[in-house]
Amino acid sequence: MRRAEIYFKGEKAGLLTQKDDGSFTYQYHDLWMSNDRKPPISLTLPKTKKECKSEYLFPFFYNMLPEGTNKQVVCKHMRIDNDDYFGLLLTTARYDTIGAVTVKRI
Repeated sequence: MRRAEIYFKGEKAGLLTQKDDGSFTYQYHDLWMSNDRKPPISLTLPKTKKECKSEYLFPFFYNMLPEGTNKQVVCKHMRIDNDDYFGLLLTTARYDTIGAVTVKRI
């Protein structure tokens, strides 16, 4: 099992988990849920106390990944398997992303 804290504009918003069977879950933190002013991190991951589940990396996170030559360079340099999307996400979305969401390995 691998986990990552999900931050929205520098604040902890939730927890992304890859289970041993390769499936994924996303759960918002209680403090994020209790504040009505805090938005969902994505339209496809609405604010809910219920755990979101997926057989694959959620499309929102998948779309944060590099593609093409950039992906190949990162995978080769960081020794990440081309099909390890969660590993690639943990490596590339730590500090600098296009949007407000960053991903930190636990």
